[in-house]
Amino acid sequence: MRARIWGCRGSLAAPGPETVRYGGNTSCVEVRLDDGTAIVLDAGTGIRPLGLQLDREQVKVVHLLLSHLHMDHLQGLGFFRPIYDAGVELHVWGPPSTVQSLEDRIGAYLSPPLFPVSLSEIPSKLFFHDAPDAPWQIGSASVLAVTVAHQGPTLGYRIEEGGRSLAYIPDHEPSIGVDLRSLGEDWLSGHAVAREADVLIHDAQYSEEEYPLHVGWGHSSIEHVVTFAQLAKVKRLLLFHHDPHHSDEELDALCVRARELWPDCGDRLAVGAEGMEIVLSALPSEPSLIDR
Repeated sequence: MRARIWGCRGSLAAPGPETVRYGGNTSCVEVRLDDGTAIVLDAGTGIRPLGLQLDREQVKVVHLLLSHLHMDHLQGLGFFRPIYDAGVELHVWGPPSTVQSLEDRIGAYLSPPLFPVSLSEIPSKLFFHDAPDAPWQIGSASVLAVTVAHQGPTLGYRIEEGGRSLAYIPDHEPSIGVDLRSLGEDWLSGHAVAREADVLIHDAQYSEEEYPLHVGWGHSSIEHVVTFAQLAKVKRLLLFHHDPHHSDEELDALCVRARELWPDCGDRLAVGAEGMEIVLSALPSEPSLIDR
């Protein structure tokens, strides 16, 4: 299993000279399984260049796993080139709702006046699925979706293949007025997804100084994400969903602070960046990170 980050910015795309190293595109992570199956985590603006790559490779079946339907995780879908190919089969998985189907909720965005093309006019074969409560199979991997603490229905995903696991929780506020270390596993939001994962990609939007002004906004401080990773006993942690106001230098500083909070992490902690690749082999060695 290999993963590649195509977008790791949160809330709003932030291109410019101050965000060149870590990237300005919003959430999108590509996962390729050993059997060649293509899984895409979220459809932020990073899905546009990914779509060009999949189109060049002539990938005809794609599974898109949406954590939730906030715009920064959905706004790239209309610019995802494979959906305009009648030979492509796109399976869209997302959080269930008792009010509207997943198709109708996405269709509210992919329709005029918000978008010039209606969902019904898209030529690819679209299949919409509510993410099930129990693990299910996509290609050669087992996938688990669990509701996590964020504004609106939001899922964290765990993908397991060949004895390796990748956990993805891009938007998460596990600590609202409580000390995370005081919570048992059953009460810790997202623990079932992250537990002993080889790699955890996790929301790290705020510094500890910024967080008190954003309590309840659905995102983690650096202290929260490090504590969460420690409690879940993950092997590697990638900081993700960077605040659009944070420059590359500010993200460097947040990484320094994260390492202070986790002094024995060694090379197991890094800041997510566009172009970063993650290799999870079936061998007993540690998962590796390959920068651009």
